[in-house]
Amino acid sequence: MSGFSYHRRGRQVIATFSGFEADLLRSLASQLVELLHNEAALPQTSVDPLEAMFDFSGPTTEPDDPVLARLFPTAYRDDEEAAGEFRRFTESALRDGKAKAASTIIDTLEEAGLPPELAEDGLVIDVELDPATAETWMRSFTDIRLALATRLGIEDDDEGYWEALSEDDPHGQVYRIYQWVGYLQETLVESLSRAA
Repeated sequence: MSGFSYHRRGRQVIATFSGFEADLLRSLASQLVELLHNEAALPQTSVDPLEAMFDFSGPTTEPDDPVLARLFPTAYRDDEEAAGEFRRFTESALRDGKAKAASTIIDTLEEAGLPPELAEDGLVIDVELDPATAETWMRSFTDIRLALATRLGIEDDDEGYWEALSEDDPHGQVYRIYQWVGYLQETLVESLSRAA
């Protein structure tokens, strides 16, 4: 696990993943896309693009799923009507943007050589990201980490609890994945700062 680094010559942010790591990232991104598209807020693709620009029939209430509620928090806690209107005008587009960002991770990994079904031991995937794509990955890492933290119930200052869990504990394993995505995000941020 090496994380991301910036290479001036090609003005690219690069990382090398084992097949397992790349497949895990694809799985996390795929689960996020599925979650984002699993409710009525999904934009209708059969609608004319111009008509879709003026379609403000999005949801008006907070999502039931705790992850979606964290990804799309209520804008006005003290004004239910204003919060509903804000959500109606923004949530569908925000969902679509987050799903596209996660799909970018999937597409990039597959374009770099990750097969549809991982069967080969020793597979190595070299990923090269231009700055715009790297920023998209970074945003999606934030969403993936927020989803994992919500599912696990991670709180501020409870690292000791999570790190004390055994290697065999499924919650501990997911926590280590959460930390790994955080490490990737951190190295990606550092690489992008060198590119600026």
